[in-house]
Amino acid sequence: MKFFKSLKTKITQIKPVNPVRRRLLGGGFLAGGLVALTASGSARAQSHDNHSTPEGSATAPKDPAAQEKMRMQHGGMTTVGEVDHARNGFHPVEMLTDWDRGVASTLPDGRTLREFEITAEDKEIEIAPGIFFPAWTYNGRVPGPTLRVTEGDVVRIRFTNNSSMPHTMHFHGIHAARMDGVPGAGEAMPGEEFTYEFDAKPFGCHLYHCHSFPLKRHMQKGLYGAFIVDPDPEKHRDNPADYAVARSRLLGTPENDHWQEFIMVMNGFDTNFDEENEIYAVNSIAHAYSNEPIRVDKARPIRVYLVNVTEFDPINSFHLHGNFFDYYDHGTTLSPTLRIVDTVMQCQAQRGIIEISFAEHENGNYMFHAHQAEFAELGWMSLFQVEGEDA
Repeated sequence: MKFFKSLKTKITQIKPVNPVRRRLLGGGFLAGGLVALTASGSARAQSHDNHSTPEGSATAPKDPAAQEKMRMQHGGMTTVGEVDHARNGFHPVEMLTDWDRGVASTLPDGRTLREFEITAEDKEIEIAPGIFFPAWTYNGRVPGPTLRVTEGDVVRIRFTNNSSMPHTMHFHGIHAARMDGVPGAGEAMPGEEFTYEFDAKPFGCHLYHCHSFPLKRHMQKGLYGAFIVDPDPEKHRDNPADYAVARSRLLGTPENDHWQEFIMVMNGFDTNFDEENEIYAVNSIAHAYSNEPIRVDKARPIRVYLVNVTEFDPINSFHLHGNFFDYYDHGTTLSPTLRIVDTVMQCQAQRGIIEISFAEHENGNYMFHAHQAEFAELGWMSLFQVEGEDA
C-alpha cells in the first residue's frame, strides 16, 4: 500500500505536457503548421568567400518526384510552406558561411586591430512558416553576426543599444572585468552605446550574448552569436602537427580553403512564453536544412563550429547518420578531445568543433539532428547532400 501511495504522489507531481507542444508533436499545426515533409531543394556548400563548391544553383530543381522520394526516405516530417527570408533580413543558408571579419587595420606595435559595429534592436522574425517571434536581435538577425578574428588580434566592438531594454555583449573569452558585458561593466541603456576592447584569446569556438537581467529572458529572445578565434600558426611552430592544424583553421590560408566550414548555432524559441520551447532549430529557422539540404563536396572535409544557446532545456545535441566524426570541445585544442563519435551533447553556452569526412561514402542525403526526438520533430532536423566523384 505504501508503494502505491508513493507512486500516486509522484504521478501527481508530473508536469503536464504543454498543449501547444502536444499539437505540434501530434502532426497538427500552429499558424502555418508542422506536418509532412516538402523538401524544396538544397543549400550550397560554400567556402569562406561564399563561392559555391559543387556545381549548380543554390536550390535544386523542385522535382515533385524527387521531393516525394526525399519525404519518404527521411520520415515525412518537416514544416509546410516557406519562411520569408527576405522579410527576416537574413537567410539560414547564407548564415552558414557568413563570417564577419570586421574592419582591419594595423596598430603602431604591429598588431592587427579588428573593429565591429553591433546594434541591438527589437524585431519580429519568422522562425517557421507562419510562426512569428518578437525577438531582440544583434544587427537585426538571430543569431547575431558570426565574428571571426585571429588569436592575438585586438578586438574593438562599438555596441549601440537601439532596443527598448538594457542590453550588453558578454564575450566568452579572456578579458578585463571592466569589459565583461554585465550590469555595471558594459551595460548600455536604450539609446546608449558602449565600446568593448580586448585581445582575442584563447583560440577556439566561442560565443557572445546579452548578460542583462533577467538573463534567461535576454537569452531566449535572441541576443547571442558565435565568436570564433582562429589559432595563429606562428604561435604553434614548435609542433609540426599543431602548426598544420592551425594553418587549416586560419581563414584565408590555402589549407583552410580545402575545408568546407559552417557555423551552426543550436537554439529554441518559446513562442507562448511559458518557459518551454515550441520550436527548435539550427540558425533559428525550423527545418531550414531539411528543406534546403546543405550541399557538400565529398572530396573536401567538413568543419562545423557548433554552439548551443538553447534556453529552458538543460542540454542539446548533434547526431550524424551514417558516419562518425572527431570533436574538439570548445575548439581550444589542436587535437580532438573525442575521436570517432557520432553524437555529442552540449549544455547551454558549451561549444566545439566537429570534423567530418564523406570521402569514402556514396553520394546521397545524410541526416544530422538533435538526438532528442522532440527537438528534431519541432525543427532541429537537417541534411547534408553529399555530391562528387568517387576517388
